[in-house]
Amino acid sequence: MTLLWVSMISMLLLGFPFMVVILGSLLLYIGTAYPSFNFTVLVQQVINGMTPPALVCVPMFILGANIITSGEAAPRLINMVKSFVGHIPGGLPITTNASCTLFGAVSGSTQATVSAIGGTMRPMLLKAGYNSSFTLALIINSSDIALLIPPSIGFIVYGVVTNTSIGKLFLAGIIPGILIFLMFSIYSYAYSKIKHVGVLPKASWKERKKAIKDGILVVGFPLIIVGGIYAGIFSPTEAAAAAVAYALLLEGLVYRTLTWKKLVNAFLDTGVITGVVFILVGAGQAFSWFISFLRLPQQIMPAIIGADPTQLKVIAIVVISYFVACMFVDPIVAIYVLSPIFQPYVTSLGIDPVFLGTLVTLQAAIGSATPPFGCDIFTAQLIFRRPYWEVIRSTPPFILMLILATILIIIFPELATFLPNSALIN
Repeated sequence: MTLLWVSMISMLLLGFPFMVVILGSLLLYIGTAYPSFNFTVLVQQVINGMTPPALVCVPMFILGANIITSGEAAPRLINMVKSFVGHIPGGLPITTNASCTLFGAVSGSTQATVSAIGGTMRPMLLKAGYNSSFTLALIINSSDIALLIPPSIGFIVYGVVTNTSIGKLFLAGIIPGILIFLMFSIYSYAYSKIKHVGVLPKASWKERKKAIKDGILVVGFPLIIVGGIYAGIFSPTEAAAAAVAYALLLEGLVYRTLTWKKLVNAFLDTGVITGVVFILVGAGQAFSWFISFLRLPQQIMPAIIGADPTQLKVIAIVVISYFVACMFVDPIVAIYVLSPIFQPYVTSLGIDPVFLGTLVTLQAAIGSATPPFGCDIFTAQLIFRRPYWEVIRSTPPFILMLILATILIIIFPELATFLPNSALIN
């Protein structure tokens, strides 16, 4: 196994795409340690990972997000929020938090939210006097809320791997997402008060009415997706199709910003992003299968879990494992590899899979913005052309707040289970 880990770490440090790291390391190790291995089995596992019907909604949610980001929805949403909170201390960071939370209901992706909201908000924040490192940390961590607000790609992948209701997982992330938004907003208020930065002129009610008129239709996305799933009208896949239709209507007929060129580019970008996501899913499935083939869980887990595990102990181990794993690997791969390992213990102890899925996806969100290899860090580097250290320097307070949110959800599981248990989902 030493060769496997050394090759993975080496490829990561050399900057290879993560799909290459996983599959390349597997091929190298298997070819060396098992020369007679039938590689057709590995190909079958990759294909098996890509073919669950529930994954059909992923490209549709991505397409909806690409259509929206190509138009005016994000600026209109930001302007609407800013007109109400821009004049209070921390108004612009709070606008960033709120816009990322609402935009999460469009994209379901942290990287898309970093690009769409961060690209608009960062110049405003810098102009208002905020430190560059603070703006970067704010954007990448606020964007992590998108992984908890439906439609979340993390929830979709977790639901597929563990056979958990994706609709219930979507609903489970709403209250924790709002909780994190409130935490970040309080911190932003305190930061702005201490630093004496960021207060804008108060918008008049005439300006607010115009901002609402311009941006209120963007709020239709969470209403369609969350409301439809909560009321039992839509399945997650049907909600994804409805979101695409709404995006086309909004940008094409209402805002009239959707040209044929933009639509073609949206389809092309969707194809590329979907390809990357599905290859990661397939690679994660293959890696998970190989770990089971080597019987590593049976060798390692008894020593970690112990002979008489409790629910709290298993939950703590799961949370820590995902938190550490997502600091180094893509969250999709971490979910595919780790979930089957912990699932027997989760099932035997009667832990609510929806509750645990919320915690797992939250750790994926934290890991996305945590050094050394959090994917949102590199997304911010690429978009804003800033050095690595500048991106991560102001992240510790946000990470501590996310850890606090994790602890609160463990203490009060109803934060995650109330909406799913009260929804009209079969």
